[in-house]
Amino acid sequence: MYVLANEPSVALYRLQEHVRRSLPELAQHKSDMQSWEEQSQGAIYTVEYACSAIKNMTDSSVYFKSIDSLLKHAIAMKDQLNAAQGRSTVAPQAKNPPASS
Repeated sequence: MYVLANEPSVALYRLQEHVRRSLPELAQHKSDMQSWEEQSQGAIYTVEYACSAIKNMTDSSVYFKSIDSLLKHAIAMKDQLNAAQGRSTVAPQAKNPPASS
């Protein structure tokens, strides 16, 4: 009986039974893992893209500061022009009062 129970063909039969029972579950686990890997890769790409966008925003602060100073300078120049125009329109009227008839 001991010899028959340990015969190589019986061992191969038991191995075949084990593989036949566990293979569908292993295939399902493999499929699940591939799906999770795809989802993880998508999430990683999204996070890397967001980090890149934030870094670019941080790097662009120099440009925004430059734009801000240029806008302030342009507003100051416009105020100076308006003040100069106001003085030039007031000055000729004061020199040439309307003639009385």
